[in-house]
Amino acid sequence: MAPQDGAGDSYDYIVVGAGSAGCVLANRLSADPANRVAVIEAGGRDNWIWFHIPVGYLFAIGNPRADWCFKTEPEAGLNGRALSYPRGKTIGGSSAINAMIYMRGQAGDYDHWRQLGLPGWGWDDVLPLFKAHEDHFLGPNAHHGKGGEWHVEFPRITWPLLDAVRRAAAEDGIRAIDDFNTGDNEGSCYFHVNQKKGLRWSAARGFLKPVLSRPNLDLITAGHVEKVVVEGGRATGVQVRMNGESRTLKARREVILAAGALGSPQLLMLSGIGPGAHLQERGIPVALDKPGVGANLQDHLQLRLIYKVSGIGTLNERYHSLFGRLGMGVEYALFRKGPLTMAPSQLGIFTRSSPDKERADLEFHVQPLSLDKFGDPLHRYPAFTMSVCNLRPTSRGTIRLKSADPTAAPEIRPNYLATDEDREVAANSIRVARRIVGRPALSAFSPQETLPGPAVSSDDDTALALAAGQVGTTIFHPVGTARMGLASDPNAVVDARLRVIGIEGLRVADASVMPTIPSGNTNSPTIMIGEKAARMILEDART
Repeated sequence: MAPQDGAGDSYDYIVVGAGSAGCVLANRLSADPANRVAVIEAGGRDNWIWFHIPVGYLFAIGNPRADWCFKTEPEAGLNGRALSYPRGKTIGGSSAINAMIYMRGQAGDYDHWRQLGLPGWGWDDVLPLFKAHEDHFLGPNAHHGKGGEWHVEFPRITWPLLDAVRRAAAEDGIRAIDDFNTGDNEGSCYFHVNQKKGLRWSAARGFLKPVLSRPNLDLITAGHVEKVVVEGGRATGVQVRMNGESRTLKARREVILAAGALGSPQLLMLSGIGPGAHLQERGIPVALDKPGVGANLQDHLQLRLIYKVSGIGTLNERYHSLFGRLGMGVEYALFRKGPLTMAPSQLGIFTRSSPDKERADLEFHVQPLSLDKFGDPLHRYPAFTMSVCNLRPTSRGTIRLKSADPTAAPEIRPNYLATDEDREVAANSIRVARRIVGRPALSAFSPQETLPGPAVSSDDDTALALAAGQVGTTIFHPVGTARMGLASDPNAVVDARLRVIGIEGLRVADASVMPTIPSGNTNSPTIMIGEKAARMILEDART
Protein backbone atom coordinates (compact mmCIF):
# COMPACT_ATOMS: atom_id res chain seq x y z
CA MET A 1 0.00 0.00 0.00
CA ALA A 2 1.17 3.51 -0.76
CA PRO A 3 1.65 5.99 2.09
CA GLN A 4 -1.47 7.27 3.83
CA ASP A 5 -1.35 10.65 2.12
CA GLY A 6 -0.86 9.05 -1.30
CA ALA A 7 2.14 9.26 -3.57
CA GLY A 8 0.41 11.89 -5.66
CA ASP A 9 -2.89 13.57 -6.38
CA SER A 10 -3.83 11.95 -9.71
CA TYR A 11 -5.45 8.56 -10.26
CA ASP A 12 -7.21 6.67 -13.02
CA TYR A 13 -10.07 5.71 -10.70
CA ILE A 14 -11.17 7.16 -7.39
CA VAL A 15 -13.53 5.01 -5.33
CA VAL A 16 -15.35 6.89 -2.57
CA GLY A 17 -16.14 4.52 0.29
CA ALA A 18 -14.35 1.33 1.34
CA GLY A 19 -17.57 -0.45 2.25
CA SER A 20 -19.05 -3.62 0.81
CA ALA A 21 -19.05 -2.51 -2.84
CA GLY A 22 -16.02 -0.23 -2.53
CA CYS A 23 -13.73 -3.03 -1.36
CA VAL A 24 -14.69 -5.12 -4.39
CA LEU A 25 -14.14 -2.17 -6.73
CA ALA A 26 -10.72 -1.42 -5.25
CA ASN A 27 -9.72 -5.04 -5.68
CA ARG A 28 -10.94 -5.45 -9.25
CA LEU A 29 -9.90 -2.08 -10.67
CA SER A 30 -6.38 -2.33 -9.27
CA ALA A 31 -5.85 -5.90 -10.56
CA ASP A 32 -4.42 -4.33 -13.73
CA PRO A 33 -1.15 -2.66 -12.67
CA ALA A 34 -1.71 -0.04 -15.38
CA ASN A 35 -4.63 1.37 -13.39
CA ARG A 36 -3.77 3.68 -10.50
CA VAL A 37 -6.61 3.48 -7.97
CA ALA A 38 -7.47 5.34 -4.78
CA VAL A 39 -10.14 4.16 -2.36
CA ILE A 40 -11.16 6.76 0.21
CA GLU A 41 -12.75 5.79 3.52
CA ALA A 42 -14.08 8.39 5.95
CA GLY A 43 -13.78 5.89 8.81
CA GLY A 44 -10.68 4.15 10.08
CA ARG A 45 -8.96 0.77 9.96
CA ASP A 46 -10.61 -2.33 11.38
CA ASN A 47 -7.98 -2.78 14.11
CA TRP A 48 -10.45 -3.46 16.95
CA ILE A 49 -11.23 -6.90 18.31
CA TRP A 50 -15.00 -6.42 18.13
CA PHE A 51 -14.84 -6.01 14.36
CA HIS A 52 -13.72 -9.64 14.18
CA ILE A 53 -15.39 -11.66 16.95
CA PRO A 54 -18.88 -12.27 15.50
CA VAL A 55 -20.82 -11.20 18.59
CA GLY A 56 -18.89 -7.91 18.49
CA TYR A 57 -21.80 -6.24 16.70
CA LEU A 58 -23.26 -5.82 20.20
CA PHE A 59 -20.39 -3.49 21.04
CA ALA A 60 -19.88 -1.93 17.60
CA ILE A 61 -23.41 -0.75 16.80
CA GLY A 62 -24.03 2.52 18.59
CA ASN A 63 -20.33 3.01 19.29
CA PRO A 64 -18.88 6.04 17.44
CA ARG A 65 -15.66 4.14 16.91
CA ALA A 66 -17.49 1.76 14.57
CA ASP A 67 -20.82 3.37 13.70
CA TRP A 68 -21.80 6.75 12.25
CA CYS A 69 -24.66 6.67 14.78
CA PHE A 70 -27.24 8.26 12.50
CA LYS A 71 -30.87 8.70 13.56
CA THR A 72 -34.04 9.02 11.55
CA GLU A 73 -36.41 11.90 11.92
CA PRO A 74 -39.55 11.08 13.98
CA GLU A 75 -41.66 8.68 11.94
CA ALA A 76 -45.43 9.08 11.74
CA GLY A 77 -45.85 5.37 10.92
CA LEU A 78 -43.92 4.49 14.08
CA ASN A 79 -46.16 6.60 16.31
CA GLY A 80 -43.69 9.49 16.29
CA ARG A 81 -40.62 7.47 17.25
CA ALA A 82 -37.15 8.17 15.81
CA LEU A 83 -34.84 5.20 15.24
CA SER A 84 -31.12 4.71 15.45
CA TYR A 85 -29.77 4.06 11.97
CA PRO A 86 -26.40 2.27 12.15
CA ARG A 87 -23.85 2.51 9.33
CA GLY A 88 -20.35 1.08 9.45
CA LYS A 89 -17.51 3.53 10.09
CA THR A 90 -14.45 1.54 9.04
CA ILE A 91 -13.01 -0.29 6.08
CA GLY A 92 -15.55 -2.93 5.16
CA GLY A 93 -18.33 -0.44 5.95
CA SER A 94 -21.48 -2.01 7.32
CA SER A 95 -20.16 -5.50 6.55
CA ALA A 96 -17.89 -4.95 9.59
CA ILE A 97 -20.84 -4.52 11.99
CA ASN A 98 -23.81 -6.23 10.30
CA ALA A 99 -25.60 -9.53 10.89
CA MET A 100 -23.17 -11.55 8.69
CA ILE A 101 -26.14 -13.21 6.96
CA TYR A 102 -25.41 -14.39 3.42
CA MET A 103 -28.51 -13.71 1.36
CA ARG A 104 -29.09 -12.88 -2.30
CA GLY A 105 -32.84 -12.36 -2.42
CA GLN A 106 -35.16 -13.95 -4.98
CA ALA A 107 -34.79 -14.49 -8.72
CA GLY A 108 -37.95 -12.45 -9.16
CA ASP A 109 -36.27 -9.39 -7.65
CA TYR A 110 -33.62 -9.24 -10.35
CA ASP A 111 -35.93 -10.29 -13.16
CA HIS A 112 -38.10 -7.34 -12.13
CA TRP A 113 -35.10 -5.02 -12.53
CA ARG A 114 -34.59 -6.37 -16.05
CA GLN A 115 -38.28 -5.88 -16.80
CA LEU A 116 -37.90 -2.22 -15.81
CA GLY A 117 -35.67 -1.86 -18.88
CA LEU A 118 -32.33 -2.56 -17.21
CA PRO A 119 -30.48 -5.10 -19.38
CA GLY A 120 -27.93 -7.30 -17.67
CA TRP A 121 -29.64 -7.25 -14.26
CA GLY A 122 -31.87 -10.35 -14.48
CA TRP A 123 -31.31 -13.37 -12.24
CA ASP A 124 -29.52 -15.33 -14.95
CA ASP A 125 -27.25 -12.31 -15.49
CA VAL A 126 -26.30 -11.77 -11.85
CA LEU A 127 -26.04 -15.40 -10.68
CA PRO A 128 -22.60 -15.85 -12.29
CA LEU A 129 -21.45 -12.67 -10.52
CA PHE A 130 -22.55 -13.99 -7.12
CA LYS A 131 -20.76 -17.26 -7.82
CA ALA A 132 -17.59 -15.60 -9.13
CA HIS A 133 -16.50 -14.28 -5.75
CA GLU A 134 -17.99 -16.99 -3.49
CA ASP A 135 -16.13 -19.39 -1.27
CA HIS A 136 -19.26 -21.24 -0.19
CA PHE A 137 -19.33 -24.37 1.93
CA LEU A 138 -21.95 -25.90 -0.41
CA GLY A 139 -19.97 -25.19 -3.58
CA PRO A 140 -19.00 -25.65 -6.26
CA ASN A 141 -22.42 -26.49 -7.71
CA ALA A 142 -25.13 -24.97 -9.89
CA HIS A 143 -25.87 -22.30 -7.31
CA HIS A 144 -22.55 -21.61 -5.55
CA GLY A 145 -18.90 -21.00 -6.23
CA LYS A 146 -15.77 -22.10 -4.42
CA GLY A 147 -12.41 -20.41 -4.00
CA GLY A 148 -13.56 -16.80 -4.20
CA GLU A 149 -13.02 -14.00 -1.71
CA TRP A 150 -16.49 -13.99 -0.09
CA HIS A 151 -16.45 -16.76 2.51
CA VAL A 152 -19.72 -18.41 3.56
CA GLU A 153 -20.09 -21.01 6.34
CA PHE A 154 -22.83 -22.89 8.13
CA PRO A 155 -23.28 -21.39 11.62
CA ARG A 156 -21.19 -22.88 14.42
CA ILE A 157 -24.05 -23.16 16.88
CA THR A 158 -27.61 -24.46 16.69
CA TRP A 159 -30.39 -24.45 19.29
CA PRO A 160 -33.02 -27.08 20.13
CA LEU A 161 -35.51 -24.23 20.56
CA LEU A 162 -34.90 -23.03 17.01
CA ASP A 163 -35.22 -26.59 15.73
CA ALA A 164 -38.63 -26.67 17.41
CA VAL A 165 -39.61 -23.38 15.74
CA ARG A 166 -38.58 -24.91 12.43
CA ARG A 167 -40.81 -27.92 13.09
CA ALA A 168 -43.67 -25.56 13.99
CA ALA A 169 -43.17 -23.74 10.70
CA ALA A 170 -43.37 -27.08 8.88
CA GLU A 171 -46.63 -27.80 10.69
CA ASP A 172 -47.84 -24.47 9.32
CA GLY A 173 -46.98 -25.53 5.77
CA ILE A 174 -43.55 -23.88 5.50
CA ARG A 175 -41.08 -26.50 4.29
CA ALA A 176 -37.57 -26.95 5.65
CA ILE A 177 -34.90 -26.23 3.01
CA ASP A 178 -31.10 -26.35 2.93
CA ASP A 179 -30.30 -23.12 1.11
CA PHE A 180 -31.95 -19.71 0.85
CA ASN A 181 -29.87 -18.70 -2.18
CA THR A 182 -31.12 -20.73 -5.14
CA GLY A 183 -33.47 -18.03 -6.44
CA ASP A 184 -36.48 -19.16 -4.37
CA ASN A 185 -35.99 -18.65 -0.64
CA GLU A 186 -39.43 -19.75 0.56
CA GLY A 187 -38.97 -22.11 3.49
CA SER A 188 -37.00 -22.37 6.75
CA CYS A 189 -33.27 -22.77 7.17
CA TYR A 190 -30.44 -21.78 9.46
CA PHE A 191 -28.89 -18.65 7.99
CA HIS A 192 -25.56 -19.16 6.25
CA VAL A 193 -23.03 -16.64 7.51
CA ASN A 194 -20.07 -14.61 6.29
CA GLN A 195 -17.57 -16.08 8.73
CA LYS A 196 -14.38 -18.09 8.54
CA LYS A 197 -13.36 -20.38 11.37
CA GLY A 198 -15.45 -18.48 13.89
CA LEU A 199 -14.39 -14.97 12.84
CA ARG A 200 -16.42 -12.33 10.98
CA TRP A 201 -15.58 -12.19 7.29
CA SER A 202 -16.07 -8.57 6.19
CA ALA A 203 -15.66 -7.14 2.70
CA ALA A 204 -12.40 -5.55 3.86
CA ARG A 205 -11.05 -8.88 5.02
CA GLY A 206 -12.13 -10.66 1.85
CA PHE A 207 -11.46 -8.16 -0.91
CA LEU A 208 -9.39 -5.18 0.27
CA LYS A 209 -6.77 -6.20 2.80
CA PRO A 210 -5.29 -9.04 0.70
CA VAL A 211 -4.43 -6.58 -2.12
CA LEU A 212 -3.19 -3.56 -0.16
CA SER A 213 0.38 -4.45 -1.12
CA ARG A 214 -0.34 -3.53 -4.73
CA PRO A 215 1.77 -0.45 -5.54
CA ASN A 216 -0.99 0.98 -7.75
CA LEU A 217 -3.62 0.97 -4.96
CA ASP A 218 -3.83 3.71 -2.32
CA LEU A 219 -6.13 3.33 0.69
CA ILE A 220 -6.89 6.67 2.33
CA THR A 221 -8.58 6.37 5.73
CA ALA A 222 -10.04 9.22 7.80
CA GLY A 223 -10.54 10.98 4.46
CA HIS A 224 -13.86 12.77 4.35
CA VAL A 225 -14.89 13.51 0.76
CA GLU A 226 -16.58 16.91 0.70
CA LYS A 227 -17.73 16.92 -2.91
CA VAL A 228 -17.18 15.57 -6.39
CA VAL A 229 -15.43 18.14 -8.59
CA VAL A 230 -17.50 18.68 -11.75
CA GLU A 231 -16.04 20.68 -14.63
CA GLY A 232 -17.85 21.16 -17.95
CA GLY A 233 -20.37 18.41 -17.17
CA ARG A 234 -17.67 15.88 -16.24
CA ALA A 235 -16.47 14.57 -12.89
CA THR A 236 -12.75 15.28 -12.76
CA GLY A 237 -11.96 14.36 -9.17
CA VAL A 238 -12.97 14.82 -5.55
CA GLN A 239 -12.33 17.34 -2.82
CA VAL A 240 -11.34 15.44 0.31
CA ARG A 241 -10.48 16.60 3.82
CA MET A 242 -7.47 14.84 5.31
CA ASN A 243 -5.61 15.82 8.46
CA GLY A 244 -7.68 19.01 8.73
CA GLU A 245 -6.92 20.21 5.20
CA SER A 246 -8.91 20.01 1.96
CA ARG A 247 -7.16 18.56 -1.07
CA THR A 248 -8.31 17.86 -4.59
CA LEU A 249 -7.55 14.45 -6.01
CA LYS A 250 -7.84 14.13 -9.79
CA ALA A 251 -9.47 11.22 -11.60
CA ARG A 252 -8.25 10.69 -15.16
CA ARG A 253 -10.98 8.17 -15.98
CA GLU A 254 -13.79 7.98 -13.41
CA VAL A 255 -15.02 8.76 -9.93
CA ILE A 256 -17.11 5.93 -8.47
CA LEU A 257 -19.31 6.63 -5.46
CA ALA A 258 -19.65 3.60 -3.18
CA ALA A 259 -20.56 5.43 0.02
CA GLY A 260 -23.85 3.60 0.52
CA ALA A 261 -27.54 4.39 0.33
CA LEU A 262 -27.08 7.34 2.71
CA GLY A 263 -23.61 8.55 1.82
CA SER A 264 -23.77 8.46 -1.98
CA PRO A 265 -26.92 10.60 -2.38
CA GLN A 266 -25.63 12.96 0.30
CA LEU A 267 -22.38 13.39 -1.60
CA LEU A 268 -24.18 13.89 -4.91
CA MET A 269 -26.25 16.66 -3.36
CA LEU A 270 -23.19 18.28 -1.76
CA SER A 271 -21.71 18.27 -5.28
CA GLY A 272 -24.71 20.12 -6.72
CA ILE A 273 -26.36 17.05 -8.24
CA GLY A 274 -29.86 16.55 -6.89
CA PRO A 275 -33.26 18.22 -6.42
CA GLY A 276 -32.60 21.80 -7.52
CA ALA A 277 -34.95 23.56 -5.12
CA HIS A 278 -33.59 21.62 -2.14
CA LEU A 279 -29.99 22.38 -3.08
CA GLN A 280 -30.78 26.08 -3.42
CA GLU A 281 -32.39 26.05 0.02
CA ARG A 282 -29.09 24.72 1.38
CA GLY A 283 -27.05 27.32 -0.53
CA ILE A 284 -25.46 24.79 -2.89
CA PRO A 285 -24.98 25.79 -6.56
CA VAL A 286 -26.93 23.45 -8.83
CA ALA A 287 -24.72 21.57 -11.28
CA LEU A 288 -27.52 19.24 -12.38
CA ASP A 289 -31.16 19.31 -11.28
CA LYS A 290 -31.88 15.63 -10.63
CA PRO A 291 -34.95 15.07 -8.43
CA GLY A 292 -34.35 11.34 -7.99
CA VAL A 293 -31.24 11.84 -5.87
CA GLY A 294 -32.16 10.99 -2.28
CA ALA A 295 -35.66 9.83 -3.25
CA ASN A 296 -37.00 6.24 -3.39
CA LEU A 297 -35.55 5.24 0.01
CA GLN A 298 -36.66 1.71 0.91
CA ASP A 299 -35.88 -0.31 4.01
CA HIS A 300 -37.04 -3.46 5.77
CA LEU A 301 -38.97 -2.70 8.95
CA GLN A 302 -38.82 -5.58 11.41
CA LEU A 303 -41.60 -6.26 13.89
CA ARG A 304 -40.30 -7.94 17.06
CA LEU A 305 -42.58 -10.47 18.75
CA ILE A 306 -41.23 -11.91 22.02
CA TYR A 307 -42.32 -15.18 23.65
CA LYS A 308 -41.50 -16.43 27.13
CA VAL A 309 -40.88 -20.17 27.24
CA SER A 310 -40.20 -22.86 29.84
CA GLY A 311 -38.51 -26.23 29.77
CA ILE A 312 -35.98 -25.38 27.07
CA GLY A 313 -32.75 -23.36 27.02
CA THR A 314 -32.24 -19.87 25.56
CA LEU A 315 -29.33 -17.49 25.57
CA ASN A 316 -31.03 -15.30 28.20
CA GLU A 317 -30.26 -17.57 31.14
CA ARG A 318 -26.71 -18.32 29.93
CA TYR A 319 -26.06 -14.59 29.63
CA HIS A 320 -27.12 -13.97 33.25
CA SER A 321 -25.11 -16.88 34.66
CA LEU A 322 -21.47 -16.31 35.62
CA PHE A 323 -20.65 -19.90 34.75
CA GLY A 324 -22.64 -19.58 31.54
CA ARG A 325 -20.59 -16.58 30.46
CA LEU A 326 -17.32 -18.24 31.40
CA GLY A 327 -18.34 -21.33 29.48
CA MET A 328 -19.13 -19.29 26.38
CA GLY A 329 -15.73 -17.61 26.56
CA VAL A 330 -13.86 -20.88 26.98
CA GLU A 331 -15.83 -22.53 24.16
CA TYR A 332 -14.92 -19.69 21.82
CA ALA A 333 -11.28 -19.46 22.89
CA LEU A 334 -10.65 -23.19 22.51
CA PHE A 335 -12.90 -24.18 19.63
CA ARG A 336 -14.15 -20.97 17.95
CA LYS A 337 -17.68 -22.23 18.54
CA GLY A 338 -20.65 -21.37 20.70
CA PRO A 339 -22.69 -18.21 21.33
CA LEU A 340 -19.79 -15.82 20.68
CA THR A 341 -19.94 -16.92 17.02
CA MET A 342 -23.65 -16.09 16.80
CA ALA A 343 -25.04 -13.79 14.18
CA PRO A 344 -27.83 -11.54 15.56
CA SER A 345 -30.33 -14.01 14.05
CA GLN A 346 -29.83 -17.71 13.50
CA LEU A 347 -32.95 -19.20 11.95
CA GLY A 348 -34.69 -17.76 8.91
CA ILE A 349 -38.23 -18.36 7.71
CA PHE A 350 -39.52 -17.00 4.38
CA THR A 351 -43.23 -17.25 3.73
CA ARG A 352 -46.25 -15.36 2.40
CA SER A 353 -48.33 -12.86 4.30
CA SER A 354 -51.44 -14.07 2.48
CA PRO A 355 -52.27 -16.76 -0.10
CA ASP A 356 -52.64 -14.20 -2.89
CA LYS A 357 -48.91 -13.33 -2.85
CA GLU A 358 -47.10 -14.87 -5.82
CA ARG A 359 -43.90 -15.44 -3.84
CA ALA A 360 -42.64 -15.12 -0.29
CA ASP A 361 -43.00 -11.56 1.00
CA LEU A 362 -42.11 -12.10 4.69
CA GLU A 363 -38.74 -12.85 6.29
CA PHE A 364 -38.50 -14.01 9.89
CA HIS A 365 -35.29 -13.64 11.87
CA VAL A 366 -35.70 -16.03 14.81
CA GLN A 367 -33.44 -15.60 17.85
CA PRO A 368 -33.09 -17.74 21.02
CA LEU A 369 -32.98 -14.57 23.14
CA SER A 370 -34.96 -11.44 23.96
CA LEU A 371 -34.40 -7.87 25.10
CA ASP A 372 -36.34 -4.63 25.32
CA LYS A 373 -34.30 -2.87 22.63
CA PHE A 374 -30.94 -3.20 20.96
CA GLY A 375 -28.15 -2.37 23.38
CA ASP A 376 -30.15 -3.38 26.46
CA PRO A 377 -29.25 -6.49 28.51
CA LEU A 378 -31.08 -9.72 27.74
CA HIS A 379 -34.17 -10.51 29.75
CA ARG A 380 -33.73 -12.61 32.88
CA TYR A 381 -36.41 -15.11 31.87
CA PRO A 382 -36.03 -17.67 29.03
CA ALA A 383 -37.56 -16.35 25.82
CA PHE A 384 -37.17 -16.16 22.06
CA THR A 385 -37.85 -13.46 19.47
CA MET A 386 -39.74 -13.78 16.19
CA SER A 387 -38.75 -10.72 14.16
CA VAL A 388 -40.61 -10.40 10.87
CA CYS A 389 -40.25 -7.92 8.02
CA ASN A 390 -42.17 -7.09 4.85
CA LEU A 391 -39.69 -7.93 2.11
CA ARG A 392 -41.13 -5.64 -0.56
CA PRO A 393 -42.56 -2.54 1.11
CA THR A 394 -44.39 0.00 -1.03
CA SER A 395 -43.61 2.94 1.27
CA ARG A 396 -40.89 5.28 0.01
CA GLY A 397 -38.76 7.72 1.99
CA THR A 398 -36.06 10.31 1.40
CA ILE A 399 -32.50 11.31 2.22
CA ARG A 400 -31.93 15.07 2.32
CA LEU A 401 -29.25 17.48 3.48
CA LYS A 402 -29.63 19.11 6.85
CA SER A 403 -27.01 21.65 5.83
CA ALA A 404 -24.22 22.26 3.31
CA ASP A 405 -21.69 21.04 5.89
CA PRO A 406 -20.19 17.80 4.47
CA THR A 407 -19.65 16.44 8.00
CA ALA A 408 -23.28 16.90 9.08
CA ALA A 409 -25.47 13.80 9.30
CA PRO A 410 -28.12 13.57 6.57
CA GLU A 411 -31.83 13.93 7.20
CA ILE A 412 -33.26 10.40 7.08
CA ARG A 413 -37.00 9.87 6.58
CA PRO A 414 -37.78 6.21 5.75
CA ASN A 415 -41.56 6.87 5.84
CA TYR A 416 -42.35 3.42 7.22
CA LEU A 417 -45.91 2.02 7.06
CA ALA A 418 -47.06 4.96 4.93
CA THR A 419 -49.22 2.86 2.59
CA ASP A 420 -52.35 0.82 3.21
CA GLU A 421 -50.62 -2.19 1.67
CA ASP A 422 -47.69 -2.02 4.08
CA ARG A 423 -50.01 -1.71 7.07
CA GLU A 424 -52.01 -4.70 5.84
CA VAL A 425 -48.86 -6.81 5.39
CA ALA A 426 -47.68 -5.75 8.87
CA ALA A 427 -50.94 -6.88 10.44
CA ASN A 428 -50.86 -10.17 8.55
CA SER A 429 -47.22 -10.81 9.48
CA ILE A 430 -48.11 -10.66 13.19
CA ARG A 431 -50.92 -13.13 12.52
CA VAL A 432 -48.50 -15.48 10.72
CA ALA A 433 -46.02 -15.31 13.63
CA ARG A 434 -48.73 -16.15 16.12
CA ARG A 435 -49.97 -19.00 13.95
CA ILE A 436 -46.50 -20.58 13.79
CA VAL A 437 -45.92 -20.21 17.53
CA GLY A 438 -49.32 -21.77 18.21
CA ARG A 439 -48.43 -25.03 16.44
CA PRO A 440 -48.00 -28.27 18.44
CA ALA A 441 -44.21 -28.41 18.01
CA LEU A 442 -43.87 -25.53 20.48
CA SER A 443 -46.73 -26.32 22.84
CA ALA A 444 -44.49 -28.26 25.26
CA PHE A 445 -42.63 -25.03 26.02
CA SER A 446 -45.77 -22.98 26.82
CA PRO A 447 -44.90 -19.89 24.75
CA GLN A 448 -46.43 -16.69 26.13
CA GLU A 449 -46.37 -13.53 24.02
CA THR A 450 -45.00 -10.51 25.89
CA LEU A 451 -44.58 -8.21 22.84
CA PRO A 452 -46.83 -6.85 21.49
CA GLY A 453 -48.86 -8.98 23.92
CA PRO A 454 -52.20 -10.82 24.00
CA ALA A 455 -54.15 -7.58 24.49
CA VAL A 456 -53.58 -6.87 20.78
CA SER A 457 -56.24 -8.94 19.08
CA SER A 458 -55.45 -10.85 15.88
CA ASP A 459 -58.96 -9.98 14.70
CA ASP A 460 -58.40 -6.22 14.81
CA ASP A 461 -56.56 -4.85 11.75
CA THR A 462 -56.29 -1.36 13.21
CA ALA A 463 -54.85 -2.58 16.52
CA LEU A 464 -52.33 -4.81 14.73
CA ALA A 465 -51.15 -1.97 12.48
CA LEU A 466 -50.83 0.31 15.52
CA ALA A 467 -48.83 -2.39 17.33
CA ALA A 468 -46.57 -2.74 14.29
CA GLY A 469 -45.80 0.95 14.53
CA GLN A 470 -44.96 0.56 18.19
CA VAL A 471 -42.68 -2.49 17.98
CA GLY A 472 -41.19 -1.87 14.51
CA THR A 473 -37.52 -1.00 14.05
CA THR A 474 -35.10 -0.94 11.14
CA ILE A 475 -33.24 -4.06 10.14
CA PHE A 476 -30.58 -1.83 8.54
CA HIS A 477 -31.32 -2.40 4.82
CA PRO A 478 -31.59 1.09 3.24
CA VAL A 479 -31.47 1.04 -0.58
CA GLY A 480 -32.69 2.83 -3.66
CA THR A 481 -31.69 6.48 -3.18
CA ALA A 482 -29.81 6.83 -6.49
CA ARG A 483 -31.76 4.29 -8.44
CA MET A 484 -31.12 2.83 -11.84
CA GLY A 485 -33.51 3.69 -14.63
CA LEU A 486 -33.93 4.75 -18.22
CA ALA A 487 -32.44 8.04 -19.40
CA SER A 488 -36.00 9.10 -20.27
CA ASP A 489 -37.08 8.69 -16.63
CA PRO A 490 -36.69 12.05 -14.86
CA ASN A 491 -36.36 10.31 -11.48
CA ALA A 492 -33.62 7.88 -12.52
CA VAL A 493 -30.14 8.77 -11.25
CA VAL A 494 -27.94 6.20 -12.99
CA ASP A 495 -28.37 4.09 -16.11
CA ALA A 496 -28.05 0.32 -16.36
CA ARG A 497 -24.25 0.70 -16.46
CA LEU A 498 -24.40 2.76 -13.25
CA ARG A 499 -23.31 5.98 -14.97
CA VAL A 500 -24.85 9.12 -13.50
CA ILE A 501 -27.23 10.35 -16.16
CA GLY A 502 -26.11 13.81 -17.27
CA ILE A 503 -22.58 13.78 -15.78
CA GLU A 504 -19.67 12.08 -17.54
CA GLY A 505 -16.98 10.22 -15.64
CA LEU A 506 -19.17 9.57 -12.59
CA ARG A 507 -20.81 6.35 -11.45
CA VAL A 508 -22.59 5.11 -8.36
CA ALA A 509 -22.06 1.48 -7.33
CA ASP A 510 -23.71 0.48 -4.06
CA ALA A 511 -27.14 -0.28 -2.58
CA SER A 512 -28.41 3.16 -3.55
CA VAL A 513 -28.71 2.12 -7.23
CA MET A 514 -31.23 -0.65 -6.52
CA PRO A 515 -34.57 0.36 -8.08
CA THR A 516 -36.45 -1.91 -5.67
CA ILE A 517 -35.29 -3.64 -2.52
CA PRO A 518 -34.25 -7.32 -2.74
CA SER A 519 -36.35 -9.90 -0.90
CA GLY A 520 -33.80 -10.55 1.82
CA ASN A 521 -30.71 -9.13 3.48
CA THR A 522 -28.93 -6.59 1.29
CA ASN A 523 -25.19 -6.89 1.95
CA SER A 524 -24.30 -9.61 -0.55
CA PRO A 525 -26.42 -8.04 -3.32
CA THR A 526 -24.39 -4.87 -2.72
CA ILE A 527 -21.16 -6.84 -3.13
CA MET A 528 -22.56 -8.26 -6.37
CA ILE A 529 -23.20 -4.70 -7.56
CA GLY A 530 -19.57 -3.85 -6.86
CA GLU A 531 -18.50 -6.90 -8.87
CA LYS A 532 -20.72 -5.99 -11.82
CA ALA A 533 -19.75 -2.32 -11.70
CA ALA A 534 -16.05 -3.15 -11.86
CA ARG A 535 -16.58 -5.34 -14.91
CA MET A 536 -18.58 -2.64 -16.69
CA ILE A 537 -16.01 0.05 -15.85
CA LEU A 538 -13.16 -2.06 -17.23
CA GLU A 539 -15.21 -2.99 -20.31
CA ASP A 540 -16.03 0.65 -21.04
CA ALA A 541 -12.36 1.62 -20.63
CA ARG A 542 -11.46 -0.76 -23.45
CA THR A 543 -13.95 0.74 -25.92
